[in-house]
Amino acid sequence: MVDVFAVAGVIVKQIEVRYPEDIAIVGYYGSYLQGRATERSDLDFFFIPSTERGRQAELQFLIGGISFDFYPISWERAERMARFEDWNTTIIADCELLYVRSEEDRTRFMRLRDTIADMKHPSKMPAMMNKAELALRECFAGLDRFRLAGLRLDLSYCRTIGQDIAGHLFRCLGYLNQTYYTRSWGHYREQVRKLPLSPDTLESCLDTIMFSRSADEIRSACERVTLDTHRLISERREGLEGRRSYADRLKGYYEEERGMLNKLLTACETGQYETAFFVAVGVQDDLSRMLYAAERGYGPGFLGTGEYRDYYTKFGYPDLVSLLDPNDFEPLRLAVLRLIERLEKHLSSEGVPLNRFDSVAEFEAFYSLPR
Repeated sequence: MVDVFAVAGVIVKQIEVRYPEDIAIVGYYGSYLQGRATERSDLDFFFIPSTERGRQAELQFLIGGISFDFYPISWERAERMARFEDWNTTIIADCELLYVRSEEDRTRFMRLRDTIADMKHPSKMPAMMNKAELALRECFAGLDRFRLAGLRLDLSYCRTIGQDIAGHLFRCLGYLNQTYYTRSWGHYREQVRKLPLSPDTLESCLDTIMFSRSADEIRSACERVTLDTHRLISERREGLEGRRSYADRLKGYYEEERGMLNKLLTACETGQYETAFFVAVGVQDDLSRMLYAAERGYGPGFLGTGEYRDYYTKFGYPDLVSLLDPNDFEPLRLAVLRLIERLEKHLSSEGVPLNRFDSVAEFEAFYSLPR
């Protein structure tokens, strides 16, 4: 059996000689750290280079039939891992350091672990739920692949799509539970079983995806577990408690959005339907999302049935999209003017300051004041 730590020792020794200023961190994780290594296990190790030259230490090699991959992770990628934006958080959270260039590097690395702990705080739930929905989007994309495959959807390709959907689903559930996995392929299910939030149909659907020889059964299972997970996220989002705040969410919004509203008015006056179409839809949807966030204390999800638009209707804003008509722009133009008036009054009533000036001199007097 290859002494993998002797291999690591050779590498660290060479780093100390050849790259003393170019590599900040060397660490290992995985089976050897977790006490489950076998005679075929490699050493999962990585390094964080501090210079471009340090990247030259990367090397893939074999010793006695055991593969080794000594690969670089940039500080930027390590930070993404810590924020759960790169699905390899365990590498940072659960590694053992073999080499540290300086105490500054050690402190910087340990701050990443503080970030990981912070991502588990209840206040991070809305952000983590957004990540879960983005992962679930990929599951819906996988469902489209079933449809697009047509006659090419044989068992092999069906299982390939199913495996991809399952992988995104595992990631989605990790985000939803504000956690990460310490083991990957072949060990996701045992970790998911311990999560407090998962769809009831998960186990049976995964069994179908892995063991069924029917393309229709696999496709149906993928659709069912994806939709059930979507419902779970929607229910969880409805249960969130947020702080209603217009001042925090909408400060500066009107001043910026007024530019798009002016563009829309010009499009109406000059008969530019394509511009009117895209701007009207964008303005209405964006304002709907902003009102939802101000009222609920968190933004709407990336998936859903458009329920975030309810506040737009509730507050009496005009439906610009339904008024789009290439043969008659006047109703839309008048609706935009009503929207501007309504939005100004609404924001003012909620205590949102509006930076509006009638002249350069008036602006100069304002801008000269200390802030």
